[in-house]
Amino acid sequence: MKKNMGLADRAIRLVIAAALVLLYSQGIISGTLGTLGLVFAGVFTVTSLVRFCPLYPLLGITTAKK
Repeated sequence: MKKNMGLADRAIRLVIAAALVLLYSQGIISGTLGTLGLVFAGVFTVTSLVRFCPLYPLLGITTAKK
């Protein structure tokens, strides 16, 4: 698994994940939409921590510096 995410990409994903968790915890989003938001927040967090996005190789994208 080759790293394919740069620092800016990782930071943006972590900010979005934190925002989704905050919106859910404040009750602004709930139900199915809230659950999907938490799932996306989890995926964004994990991909940021491991610095690999499984969709990027399929699309031929990399934001990591070489």
